[in-house]
Amino acid sequence: MLSIRNLFLASFAASCSLPVFAQGMGPAAVVISDVEYRELAPSVDVPGTVVSRYDSSLASELAAKLVWIAEIGTVVSKDEVIARMEDVTYRLLEAEAEGRVEREKARVKFLMSERERLSSLAANNLSARSQLEQNESDLAVAQSDQRIAEAQLGLARVQMHITQIRAPFDGIITERLRNVGERLNVADEVIRIVDPKALEVVARAPLSTVHYIKQNAVLAVRNDYQEDQASVRVIVPFGNPQSHMFEVRLDVDPEHWTVGESVRLSMPTADVKKVLAVPRDALVLRRNGTSVFKVKQDNTVEQISVITGLGDGSHIEVIGELAEGDQVVTRGAERLSPGMEVRSTT
Repeated sequence: MLSIRNLFLASFAASCSLPVFAQGMGPAAVVISDVEYRELAPSVDVPGTVVSRYDSSLASELAAKLVWIAEIGTVVSKDEVIARMEDVTYRLLEAEAEGRVEREKARVKFLMSERERLSSLAANNLSARSQLEQNESDLAVAQSDQRIAEAQLGLARVQMHITQIRAPFDGIITERLRNVGERLNVADEVIRIVDPKALEVVARAPLSTVHYIKQNAVLAVRNDYQEDQASVRVIVPFGNPQSHMFEVRLDVDPEHWTVGESVRLSMPTADVKKVLAVPRDALVLRRNGTSVFKVKQDNTVEQISVITGLGDGSHIEVIGELAEGDQVVTRGAERLSPGMEVRSTT
């Protein structure tokens, strides 16, 4: 009876050690990619931050009490009012300036009509000629006073205009720096507005990479959540002599990124080289070395030992018994062993 039990246990253990396909479950499902020649370059990862090209903290341009301010999160358009200050004093100043302009205009009008009357008398009347000269002097002074009054009116209207803070661009209110009822002085910051659609990555890279990137070059950018590509918008042509770093700015897709996110950029450190490459996910890292699983024509896999070389983003150079057009397993390789049958899920 004991020998029968041991035989059953031995048979069960043997069945558990068989490959998946040998247990009647069919070929293993895997993801497959092509081996291909790609232009790669050695690179170094550098940190960067996603920022908006239009991010402004707007300040008061005059001294007044804050009476209204837009709520955080409000989407606003260019020139839309986002904060308002008490304007009673400035309305009175504007009305005073308007009255001064009207007074000077009336004075100029009177002196001009008086000049016409005296001009007709001056030909035969010495006294009228003297009065005409005085009139012309008074008219010149009056015209000058009118221009001064009009300038003061313009200044009063400017002050009325800047009692309202307007959005300099389309954006979102991200911060209220002062509260309603507070007394503001000139240059006090009031509100912050950010354009979430004009995003860029600001990064500082080693000077050793400056000769290997150009404007409009496309670089890999990633963080823990996603990967993307960014186009070099500008390279700041200045290296910090202390840190040996320079600044580079890249345009990114606002649909994928948010202001303030930390990212990493792959910056090339040598010229581009054409090499045989596979996706990094194809590498199987074990104690006895690095390998990939090559899919043969009969849909079975062969384990190929490789040596890795240049890496760039999601791909890496491999040296081994592989050729362009071969197919390798990029997902599901950890379950495989040589000779197993597979089926592609892509």
